[in-house]
Amino acid sequence: MGLRPAHTCRDLNKTPWSRFSKKKPKKSFVKSMPHATLHVYNMGTVKADYDTLVEVSAAADIQIRDNSLESGRQAINRHLEKALTVGGFQMKLLVYPHNVIRENKMITGAGADRLQKGMRKSFGRATSRAARIRQGQIVFTVRCRKANIPVIKEGVKRAQLKMPGKFVIEVKSLAPKAS
Repeated sequence: MGLRPAHTCRDLNKTPWSRFSKKKPKKSFVKSMPHATLHVYNMGTVKADYDTLVEVSAAADIQIRDNSLESGRQAINRHLEKALTVGGFQMKLLVYPHNVIRENKMITGAGADRLQKGMRKSFGRATSRAARIRQGQIVFTVRCRKANIPVIKEGVKRAQLKMPGKFVIEVKSLAPKAS
C-alpha cells in the first residue's frame, strides 16, 4: 500500500505517540516500532580549515516523516558530492524521528462496507516515524569554505522541494581555532 500524502501528518496539533522501551516492554505505549529509514546522519569529511557554517532551520512548527528527511538528505548530499567532492564539506542531520505515526487502514473496492468496521476501533497501526520540529530548530548544518556557499544554497533548495514546510538558511562565519 502506498504512502498517504504528507499533509495528513505534518501538523503538530496531534498528541505525540513515542513511548517505546526495549528493556521494559510493559511500560511501552508503542508495541511495535516501525523500522527507521534514516541511517546516516554525518556526511562529508571533518576538516579544521572550514570557515563557514550554513544552518537550515524550520520557519514554523512542523512534523516531517522520516522518508522525506531521508530524501532531502540524499538530495543535498548528492548535489554537494558532485559539485564539491567529498572533501569539500561536512554535513550533519540534527533531528531524529522519534514520533510514531498511526494509520487506520481502509478497504476500498466493491463490497468493502461488508468487510470493514469503519471508524469503530479506529486507533490504527504504527506505519512510519516522524520528527517533530519546532520553529527555529536547526535541521541541517553544513560546514564549508566561504567560496562554496552558492553551491550549498542550491543543494538546500533542492532538499526543500523534497520536504514539507518552509526553511530558513543562515550563513555564519566560524572563528579560527586558537591552538
